Amino acid sequence: MVAPTTTCISAKDLTLHFGTTCALRSLSLDIRKNEIFTIIGPANSGKSSFLQALNRLNDLQVGYREEGTIELDGVNIRSIDIEQLRARVGIVFALPFPLPMSIYDNITYGPRMHGLRNRARLDDIVERSLSESFLWDEVKDRLHAPAMNLSGGQQQRLCIARILAVEPEVILFDEPTSGLDPISTARVEETMRILRSRYTIVLVTNNVAQAARVGDRTAFFLMGELIELDGTSVIFTTPSDRRTDDYVTGKFG
Repeated sequence: MVAPTTTCISAKDLTLHFGTTCALRSLSLDIRKNEIFTIIGPANSGKSSFLQALNRLNDLQVGYREEGTIELDGVNIRSIDIEQLRARVGIVFALPFPLPMSIYDNITYGPRMHGLRNRARLDDIVERSLSESFLWDEVKDRLHAPAMNLSGGQQQRLCIARILAVEPEVILFDEPTSGLDPISTARVEETMRILRSRYTIVLVTNNVAQAARVGDRTAFFLMGELIELDGTSVIFTTPSDRRTDDYVTGKFG
């Protein structure tokens, strides 16, 4: 297993602009392999902007401008083919977006886009991906049913499985349980904990209790700046900055 101190993603003096708005200023931090790195902070603190910079989704926004660098395994992501980058760094959004097709076709969509046609291999990918997202036992007898028939929590785990099908290195989660009930939320959190042994996970959440439950390290963003970064237990018990303490104890946000 990869040593947990090995850097996977490194941001160096990263500043993000959307038109005249500066969403993030002079951010420098490292994300380690095989950790759950959680990012907390109030609205408009730059959390999602940073997350979507990691696989260049911000590039789709009119007026987006970026200064500084982001490296994946020591390589500037700007030098990596965009499709390859997004296969290596997948993202799960707040609301699940299953494709309007069967469960099976949702999972095989990515591998097929990359040219895989062998049915036996596709079948293996479907079982592996659904098993890793803890959905296999619930859907194995209805793989060719419409994905839209699944519950919200199942759809979110299907979206996780769809990413796992292309074997990423990093999985980004942007408020993945904000629309889910407590039981579905617990299942997604357990999925993240177990996936950590094989993948690097970056979680943006407005739910500070969730960050406390699943995070290995936590970063607190406020008004586009990194205020504090430390072990999650430290952030939630003995933070070094008063603003961090005020946020995690609910005094603002």
